[in-house]
Amino acid sequence: MINIKEDENLSIINHSCAHLLAHAIKKMYPHAKFWVGPVIEEGFYYDIDLGDDVITEEDLPLIEREMKKISKDGKRIYRKEVSKKEALEMFENDEYKIDLISNFNEDEIISIYAQDDFADLCRGPHVDTVKVLKYYKLLKVSGAYFKGDSKNKMLQRVYGICFENEDDLNNHLNLLEEAKKRDHRKLGKDLELFMISDYAPGMPFFLPNGMIIRNILEDYWYKEHTKEGYTFIKTPILLDKKLWEDSGHWENYQENMYITNVDESIYAVKPMNCPGGILVYKNKLHSYKDLPIRCGELGLVHRHEASGALSGLFRVREFTQDDAHIFMREDQIEEEIIRLINFMDRVYSVFGLDYRIELSTRPEEKFIGEIEVWDKSEAILEKICEKSG
Repeated sequence: MINIKEDENLSIINHSCAHLLAHAIKKMYPHAKFWVGPVIEEGFYYDIDLGDDVITEEDLPLIEREMKKISKDGKRIYRKEVSKKEALEMFENDEYKIDLISNFNEDEIISIYAQDDFADLCRGPHVDTVKVLKYYKLLKVSGAYFKGDSKNKMLQRVYGICFENEDDLNNHLNLLEEAKKRDHRKLGKDLELFMISDYAPGMPFFLPNGMIIRNILEDYWYKEHTKEGYTFIKTPILLDKKLWEDSGHWENYQENMYITNVDESIYAVKPMNCPGGILVYKNKLHSYKDLPIRCGELGLVHRHEASGALSGLFRVREFTQDDAHIFMREDQIEEEIIRLINFMDRVYSVFGLDYRIELSTRPEEKFIGEIEVWDKSEAILEKICEKSG
């Protein structure tokens, strides 16, 4: 599958097509209000507030027909730059645009893209005219909370994709059809591998056939880790609030944790294995000669994901996470991380999986520890990433 965001031309026409979609919906539903309409890897989407009206899959061909009418008119797309005050005046009756505009400083210039009687906030760039937007397809409709917060209003999200020519569009649609046949949710049901129940949203039930595969994978996991010098641990699912305060999860991740009371104390179901792994290490004194210590854990974790984000086994609330907890001296970091990358490379190649390495750096706000330690660690990891290609 092509990544639309990584192709500059496709990114521009998909962004422009998102505005074409919004323009068509505005003509069909004059009361419609729009949140955001970004380009994504799979094309584009627009989040829409239609009040009591609902867009269904059956409505998508009708919206496409309206989009074609607009594109045939061949109106030019204009970029206009305005002040924050002017933008607020233009969208004074649109709470979604007011929210976006409020993020700008008073002296910032705000860009607006307009085509005929439709205009929206946008950084751009866009194509010069709607006439070039010919080869597109609206793919699906879903719900999406305003700002991704379940406490906010549920908006309607319409997905689509646009290409430069008909052949590319048809080829992509054929790939999507083939992908549907291999969708793990379909295979999971047809092959009786797993099920999802309304009694436990986002928490898979593994069926007998699924357990055969799972047991084979876990057996392979243990054998390969043993070859790499790992020992194995199993940590509790439920841990005291104090541990999560010490680890920083309570302050920075509490909204994604399941919390309960036990004997008048507050406990949380673990969303990650790491704090428990640290407790195992701290259970006794270690000599520097003992290092590195490699601990492996297949730990069951739970995270409170938004219900609208749940999807088969890709986005769940309960899953088993294979964690490596490696305790090492500073002079061992480079050797151990390179060894770990080589280990991953060997395992992934067995399954024919490609991967890429990304360096996660210190967040601006939600972090614990000294900045100097973060900087030093990041520098070492950056060096390792460069060596690993």
